[in-house]
Amino acid sequence: MIEVENLTKFYGPTAAIEDVSFTVDRGQIVGFLGPNGAGKTTTLRILAGYLPATRGTARVAGFDVFKESLAVRRRIGYLPENVPLYPEMRVRTYLDFVAEVKGVPRPERARRVAAAMERCRVDDAANHLIGTLSRGYRQRVGIAQAILHDPEVILLDEPTVGLDPKQIIEIRQLIRELAGQRTVILSTHILPEVEMICQRVIIINQGKIVAVDTPENLKAKVRTSATVLVQVDGPAAEVREQLQRVAGVLRVEERPDRADGRIRYLVQCALHRDLRRDLAAAVVGRGWGLYELRPADVMLEEVFIRLVTEELPHEQPTGQEGEQ
Repeated sequence: MIEVENLTKFYGPTAAIEDVSFTVDRGQIVGFLGPNGAGKTTTLRILAGYLPATRGTARVAGFDVFKESLAVRRRIGYLPENVPLYPEMRVRTYLDFVAEVKGVPRPERARRVAAAMERCRVDDAANHLIGTLSRGYRQRVGIAQAILHDPEVILLDEPTVGLDPKQIIEIRQLIRELAGQRTVILSTHILPEVEMICQRVIIINQGKIVAVDTPENLKAKVRTSATVLVQVDGPAAEVREQLQRVAGVLRVEERPDRADGRIRYLVQCALHRDLRRDLAAAVVGRGWGLYELRPADVMLEEVFIRLVTEELPHEQPTGQEGEQ
């Protein structure tokens, strides 16, 4: 569905992205992760046909992004980080205007607008001025404008930024509903969001792709130890020392729980060793209360931090010295 190969964009002597390559299959929701300035927005804008590349190729649904840009735009719905909404327009009027700009035939516009409003749950605000809507509603209107022409691919750039928890949950559910027959690329810095709704993850750092895989595989690749979460009712310093004495324990970290005031301990153990029985015995043997003892999974956040903080090799491609 999406094929990107050696995509590069220079701004003067500075490479915003360099030799970016990845593929996305039909119907997938793919998380596009990276620190600020890593090249996420640049990549999405190139795929959407709003920005030319310096070199490389990109195809969407078989069409060349650069040579067949109109055909590509008909198949892509794009939600930029700053949604181009007009606060003085009413929701229905705005969406009708966007439908016209996108070339939706006049006989179909009313139906497409009504369907997009219903899908994005803004039909109850159809006659409201956009400027009076909450940020969550404005974001939904932005998604509605992206799907008006029933695109095969949807590009979402930070769709939940600035939303409250309830609004975030609603937008996540909407993204899940939009997938299926459609392909979705979700650019975000909210890592739990990616774990919840994305089947694959692309991580970009300093303009280069550093990882492409499923969240589960990425976590497995960086896992160098087994981690156990332990909650104990006992003196913190003594508990930590006692856990550290168990053979096979590499490190113990304290994690205070704000909700109940108790301390949880993240115990890193040697890989492929199950020390739960030994840890339980160490706690119970001292007469302390053991409230929780379970494996703690590697979080995607740990994967992300490790990948983007590793020093990237600075190799100059053969025959391209000084190229801009």
